[in-house]
Amino acid sequence: MTDPSSGPRWLWHGVYAAVIALLCASVYFAAKSVDYTWRWDRVPAYILAYESTDLITPYTGIASVPGDGSVVVESTVDTRDQVRFEQLDEVLVGDGDFVFEGDAVGAREGWALGPLSWGLIVTLKISLLALVFSILIGVIAGLGRVSSNPAASALAATYVEIIRGTPLLVQIFVAYYFFGTVFGLSAFAMGTAALAVFTGAYVAEIVRAGIESIPEGQMEAARSLGMSYPQAMRHVILPQALHTTLPPMAGQLINLIKDSSLVSVIAITDLTKAGREVVNSTFSPFEVWFTVAAMYLLITGSLSYAINRLEKRMGTAA
Repeated sequence: MTDPSSGPRWLWHGVYAAVIALLCASVYFAAKSVDYTWRWDRVPAYILAYESTDLITPYTGIASVPGDGSVVVESTVDTRDQVRFEQLDEVLVGDGDFVFEGDAVGAREGWALGPLSWGLIVTLKISLLALVFSILIGVIAGLGRVSSNPAASALAATYVEIIRGTPLLVQIFVAYYFFGTVFGLSAFAMGTAALAVFTGAYVAEIVRAGIESIPEGQMEAARSLGMSYPQAMRHVILPQALHTTLPPMAGQLINLIKDSSLVSVIAITDLTKAGREVVNSTFSPFEVWFTVAAMYLLITGSLSYAINRLEKRMGTAA
């Protein structure tokens, strides 16, 4: 039977390019057919903008302007309290003016991150923390699943079944409104914990499958050499299981980043919530959501690339 992929490689690269061009053209003409005014010029300011930032005095007092582009405010309540604002691009008070706490005394211009960039940073923080803890939870639960100890095996199985059997959104609500209220934890902590616990259940099953894919003779050989069960698991079984579990583990971690968008429902201003806020202020939903999607794709694509490089290095080392 003839291999359908046989033939000149340039031909198949051409087929790929033609399909992508057709898809792009379809999207373009579909967008043109919609009665919508595209305003892409509004989006960059919500990513990175050159703007003026007002500097606020923390004291009620007397302002002095030395003339070197700075402003000094001395408190009238306690003369030992004073604050100095330097390198101002604009001075908003005069020498000897009386200012109240919260007044703007000057302004400084420069590049500043927009709400979408700050949302991206929050998403990265949550995803990174949840990723680390989910791997830790998943490895422990996965080892419990294959343990000969009935209590450890049953507890790990119960955790996996409960978490995989309930929606992530429900778990986020339970974590935030119940555990967050009981223990007085922040929305950020509860959102991160919910993501870590949810992803950890899937990582546990990946670890279990990876361990069970290793022939039993490997464990028996390690034990016959005098290794204890934990030593054999650490030095013999887990390193081999890592090769088989890395691809599905990578897919699960990429899903974690995408699932992090759900924490926006508990007042965490991540990338998704920042996107909603920008849409409400610009009335440009298509441009904003295309930009948000591209930012998520940048994160997941970078992670996928890094894991592919790791797989190749591990394959070379093996």
